[in-house]
Amino acid sequence: MIRLTAIEKAFSGQTVLSGIDLQLQEGSVTALIGPSGSGKSTLLRCVNLLEQPNGGQLQIGDAQLDLHTHPHPSRRQVQAIRQQTGMVFQSFQLFPHLSVLENVMEGLVTVLGWSKAAARERAEALLVKVGMGHKAEVMPATLSGGQQQRVAIARALAPSPRVLLCDEPTSALDPELALEVVAVLRQLAAEGTTMLMATHDLRLAANIAQQVVFLEAGRIVEQGTAQQIFTAPQQERTRRFITTLTDGLPENWEI
Repeated sequence: MIRLTAIEKAFSGQTVLSGIDLQLQEGSVTALIGPSGSGKSTLLRCVNLLEQPNGGQLQIGDAQLDLHTHPHPSRRQVQAIRQQTGMVFQSFQLFPHLSVLENVMEGLVTVLGWSKAAARERAEALLVKVGMGHKAEVMPATLSGGQQQRVAIARALAPSPRVLLCDEPTSALDPELALEVVAVLRQLAAEGTTMLMATHDLRLAANIAQQVVFLEAGRIVEQGTAQQIFTAPQQERTRRFITTLTDGLPENWEI
């Protein structure tokens, strides 16, 4: 469903991603974990071409792009990839001058050319889905962080993307508000939404993801099931990183 092959990315000569090969099956959830600066967020942004890789191949559904043969992809090629994805940012990035409902409608009307009536119907249904139907007419500034992130998830889902990309969706939230977002993501996972998320939240990755990928210095060190990565990692570097995440958790904490 999603295939990344030999993805490379550098900024000002500094390699950020090197030789990334990754496959996601439709309906699965994959969590990217790793220390800060490991390339998790950059990899997400390369998937929807917010950052253009310097090399490699990218396939989402029927949309394909080979950066070796097309190092400067056309706007049409970029849009073909982006239309397959929805992005949830760490900092929400809602439009402050638009109501909650208008935020979810905006892309449908201005980018996809939906009628306002159809966009409103779709947006209202998604806000109910994420538990925000009662806040449709308010402005984002009046919402808590958890509520804003749930609106952002609804907005990302509006065009029915093939994959939902989540960049640290809970890291800007205190633990109580983060639980609101985790509950929504867990519901989406149970419904078969394909997701690729970068996260430092061990519980989020362990409880939602089927596949976990450990990155360091722009390379994949290890990947496997959540159970395998969190309870029996094969690489010593992975083991040390998992230990830092689990320090301080109760002894009876389980995946």
